[in-house]
Amino acid sequence: MTRARSEMTVAPKTFHYDGVGVRLAGERWEGDGSDGVVLLLHGGGQTRHSWGRTAERLAAGGRTAVALDARGHGDSEWHPAQDYTLNGFVADLLAFISTLDGPPVLVGASLGGITSLAAAGEHPGLARGLVLVDIVVRAEPTGVTRIRDFMTAHDDGFSSLEEVADAVAAYNPVRRRSRDPEGLRKNVRQRADGRWYWHWDPAFMHIDDELDPDRLRIAASHVTIPTLVVRGAQSDVVSDAGLADMLRLIPQAESVDVQAAAHMVAGDDNDVFADRLEAFLARLDADAEQ
Repeated sequence: MTRARSEMTVAPKTFHYDGVGVRLAGERWEGDGSDGVVLLLHGGGQTRHSWGRTAERLAAGGRTAVALDARGHGDSEWHPAQDYTLNGFVADLLAFISTLDGPPVLVGASLGGITSLAAAGEHPGLARGLVLVDIVVRAEPTGVTRIRDFMTAHDDGFSSLEEVADAVAAYNPVRRRSRDPEGLRKNVRQRADGRWYWHWDPAFMHIDDELDPDRLRIAASHVTIPTLVVRGAQSDVVSDAGLADMLRLIPQAESVDVQAAAHMVAGDDNDVFADRLEAFLARLDADAEQ
């Protein structure tokens, strides 16, 4: 089904809701269609703002997009007991979906993909489609370690947004360094000492269960909904072997590569990523109409 794209920019509406033991934040871009919600879940250490351009494009095409800040990230509360286990993230996702009128399409990057995979596999009927962005059950240890090293390398913060931009560019040379680092304000917070810190709870990095391969393998084997795996062609997290393993676990899944992207696919090449996502959503709509 071909959708007419609106020429008007859709402004998101910020909202809050109760997760499990935490108050959580999100943004909603209201489209003019009636195909349900596309629910966007960011990666570890990111915020809902990483989906801004994707959500805006989906809404311009008539879809309703919702991006959530995970517990301990962005404008969501830090968990009082520092519960950043996969169980906690999944529980929050279930709590939000219970407020919707129908099953959403889950789109999750990295940690958001792990959360979506576990939830969809362990709760049949929860979602009508699943999109995993550069994450598989058999992720490459070297890539995962590099992410962790990046996230834990700046406990003392940054003296300026320029330093933040330099750190991001050093981690991800695939993406051109922004000339204006002001856009990074949404990913960091400034404390009273004047320094800038990542916009997430440092305690999150002490949780090691989110990549539990046994749990994720079982969950994947129980996924029966249409599934798309989007890989950054230059990613060091998803290898050919890891992707092949994932497609064996979810036989109905399809996969696409985004050539100019590494692990942070939507940020590296949002136009191509959004093309792939919208094509998948269109096929979901067409199948539903049959």
